[in-house]
This record gives sequence, C-alpha cells and structure tokens, in this order.
Amino acid sequence: MKKFVAILMALCLVLGACAMVSAEGEKVGISMPTKDLQRWNQDGSYMEAMFIEAGYEVDLQYAANDEQQQLNQVTNMINNGCKVVIIAAITGDALGNALDLAKEKGVAVIAYDRLLMESDAVSYYATFDNYMVGTVQGEYIKKELDLDNAEGPFNLEITAGDPGDNNAGYFYQGAIDVLQPYMDAGKLIVKSGEIEFAKVATPGWKSETAQNRANAILANYDDGSNIDAWLCSNDSTALGVINALEDNYDGEWPIITGQDCDVATMAKMIDGKQAMSVFKDTRTLAAQVVKMVGQIFKGEEVDVNDTTTYNNGKITVPSFLCEPVFANLDNWQALLIDSGYYVLNDAGYPVVAE
Repeated sequence: MKKFVAILMALCLVLGACAMVSAEGEKVGISMPTKDLQRWNQDGSYMEAMFIEAGYEVDLQYAANDEQQQLNQVTNMINNGCKVVIIAAITGDALGNALDLAKEKGVAVIAYDRLLMESDAVSYYATFDNYMVGTVQGEYIKKELDLDNAEGPFNLEITAGDPGDNNAGYFYQGAIDVLQPYMDAGKLIVKSGEIEFAKVATPGWKSETAQNRANAILANYDDGSNIDAWLCSNDSTALGVINALEDNYDGEWPIITGQDCDVATMAKMIDGKQAMSVFKDTRTLAAQVVKMVGQIFKGEEVDVNDTTTYNNGKITVPSFLCEPVFANLDNWQALLIDSGYYVLNDAGYPVVAE
C-alpha cells in the first residue's frame, strides 16, 4: 500500500511536470497571504520552483496577512508585466481594485485555494474539494465514535476557520452535514451550545485565538464530564485546542481533527494528541496550476473539473478540484514520508524536506 501511494503521488507530479511548456520571458506573479503558516511557504516555493524550471520569470510575494499589502503587491505584479497572477487571498473580497486592473490589462487571474469574491475578473479557481475536506473530518468522527451503533450520548465541540476565508464555510458545512443528524437525535451534545459557524469561527486561523476560545469552552466541563470529539477545521486551530486541553483538561482525551498535516501537529498526532489531519498535497495543486498557466499562454483549453459550484457573487468561476485524503497514525508515513513530502529527524518526527 505504501509503495502504491508513493507511486501514485509521483505520477501526479510527473503528469503536472509534463504539461509544462517552455516560457522564455513570460512573467507570472504569485501572491501568498503569509509566511506564518507552513503550508503557504510550501505552496509558494513549490510553484516558484516549477515555474522557473519551465522557463518563466516569477514574482513571488508574501503579504504578512495585511490586506493592503497584498493589494499593493498584486497591483505591482500587474503593472510590472505579469501576464498571469495566482492569488491566495487573505480576504476573498479585498482585492477588487487589483482585479479590475487585471481585467483592464488582459491579465489572467487564478484564485489559489481561496476563492476571490465579488469580481468577474477571476479566470479560474484551483483548489482542493473543500466541502470534501469537511466531509472527511465528519466521517472520521462518525466512524471513530461508531455513531450508528454506539448508545452515546457523546460530547462534541467545534472550532471552525477564518470567516474571511471562503473555504472555511465549506470545511465547516461538509463536516456538519455528516454530524447534524446525530446532534438532532441527541447522540452528539455540544455542551457549550456553540454550533453556528459565526460562533465557532476563528479569525485568521490563529492558534492563540482558538486556544483562548477553547479555554472558555472548557469551563463547561468542570463537572468532570469528558469531551469525546473536537472538530477542528485545520491544524493551526487544532493546535490551539490541544494547547488549551493540555493546560486545563483532565478527562479522557478527545478525538481531534485537523487539516494540512503541518509539522507541529504531526508531532501531536504521533504523541496521540491529534487523531487525524486532512492531507492536501500542495505539490499536486502547484503542478496543476503550472499546467493551467501553460495552457493559458498557449491559448489551449484550460483543465477544469467543476463549472457549477463556486459562485463568487458575480460569476461562477471555472474550477479544478484536487481530492484530499486523511492522515492518521495508520498511514501518515506512507502519505508524508514515503512520498518525500517530509523527512524524519533523529527523534523520528517529520520535518520539512530541504
């Protein structure tokens, strides 16, 4: 099985690389939201390396989670000759002026893993199936608690993502659609009473924000009851929840979900603190975007596999959705180590491969 997974991932990368075209002198802009989260560093560096190998000139910028800085960076990319800009937005609707400029100058815009909202200047959207991410998390909790057969009730808490990130709603809804019938039947109890997305969202995906909210929620468990599962939309929010539990919880350890397979929370998984994380192989997504950019420059039909789901308030954006999988103690080495995504350090924990 490990060899099969590794071969499959390698094949995905080869297919993406084979689609690259020589692009001597063509300039591409890549706008990433921040360096604070590991995954954006990886996404940016993967794409930059692939574009350079294919012969493109690349302008890669990180915006330090500052909307105005990202707006300025994208505007400069367009004015400085980038013919395609790839944008992972801090906030989906904050780049209207830059997108208007892109449309005026005939620059193609690819929204990268976060949909750009309220603009008809968005050419394509490349992402993972974000609703499926939540579905995978919800199904994992359902299976591990054996909700179809166990008597229950079980206690559940929920920590969702950034309300400014369009994807966060898809992650949340995918999981809730799996778990809602069990909440309605009384088999899952949310003791905090906080279920709606607006109440469980975590601005900026910040671990400290998730930790502070989790500390407040834990007051509901002063009676000695256990938390059976804590649905967390990604690894940075899961890390905040884990930190709060380590400081203020004495009950049986809950099932904790996550997303991104960040190094910090992979260590928590190995130590038995995080049950799973949804793995989105950013190498595959980066390779797909490089392929799409090559198709744009060659005037070819651009690969998409969804033309109905992602409406940004102005248009339905043609999209390519990669499929996520989950990592847990049973398969993390096959997914992350055998595939070369991470390497192990001397202590046996994953670290970012050089």
